[in-house]
Amino acid sequence: MSLRLYFLRHGETTYSRTGGYCGALDPDLTEAGQRMADEFAIAYKTLPWQAVYVSPMKRTIATAQPLCAAVGLEMQLRDGLKEIQYGEWEGKTPEFVREHYLDDYIRWMTEPAWNAPSGGETAVEIASRAALVLAEIEEKFTDGNVLVVSHKATIRIMLCTLLGIDLGRYRDRINALAGSISIVKFGEHGPLLEVLGDRAYMSDDLRQLEGT
Repeated sequence: MSLRLYFLRHGETTYSRTGGYCGALDPDLTEAGQRMADEFAIAYKTLPWQAVYVSPMKRTIATAQPLCAAVGLEMQLRDGLKEIQYGEWEGKTPEFVREHYLDDYIRWMTEPAWNAPSGGETAVEIASRAALVLAEIEEKFTDGNVLVVSHKATIRIMLCTLLGIDLGRYRDRINALAGSISIVKFGEHGPLLEVLGDRAYMSDDLRQLEGT
């Protein structure tokens, strides 16, 4: 057997639906987002899970809860899995940010690995804290299935780190819609991406939601 990490982005929130910047903010799931969590649990509860690691935000905890209840596992909360901190941009729209923080916005859009939202985090900083969680998992588990429930930017950054993709291109190379699952297998040649951004477990009406 091999270790497989299942990276699950949380279900829909009002911010993921509208595209506003939401990192440190802590919204609940929408009704559709809760349905995503419930349907994920139904689809994946028969898989033998070793552990469930979760960002300690309401939206990620609510996404992980149905599966944890179904399989009888306690979620492991880790700060390293939190979303990017957007600093002064929290709760604001991209249009507002472009108007009021144009220089920072241009730098962040051009090279987010080393440039942060005003008062926020860079991709390098996120990769560093998330790497500690990934290292913990790899140390504890040499095989089996481990679920990692996190956020859009953080998942994309973790995937770039594992796959050797330039962190500055995480928005250009990887997508992670609300409720999507990506799977990485750890084999003799290192991490192998087996599934990216899958939402096949969802009902048709949920899959039609873009979930930015």
